[in-house]
Amino acid sequence: MSGLLTYLLEMSLRLGTIFIVANEVRGVILTAPVFYGIYQAGGTLAAIWLGLCSLGGIALSVIVPLFAARRIKALVARKQALQGN
Repeated sequence: MSGLLTYLLEMSLRLGTIFIVANEVRGVILTAPVFYGIYQAGGTLAAIWLGLCSLGGIALSVIVPLFAARRIKALVARKQALQGN
C-alpha cells in the first residue's frame, strides 16, 4: 500500500510540474495585452501603474503554485524519510 501511495504522489507531483510549466506559458501570453494597453495609453503614469499591478497579479498566479509544489514535495520527502527510519 505504501508503494502505491508513493507512486501516486510521485505521479501527481510530475503532473503538477507539467501544469506549472503550462501556467508559465499562460503568464507569458497574458502579459502581451498588458504591454499593448500601456502602449495604447501613451505610457502615462496611471497606465504604467495599472500594467505593473496586472503583471504582479499574473506573476503571483505563477509563483504561488510553484512554492506550493515545492512545499508539498518537501513534505512528501519528509514523510518518506520518517517511514524509512
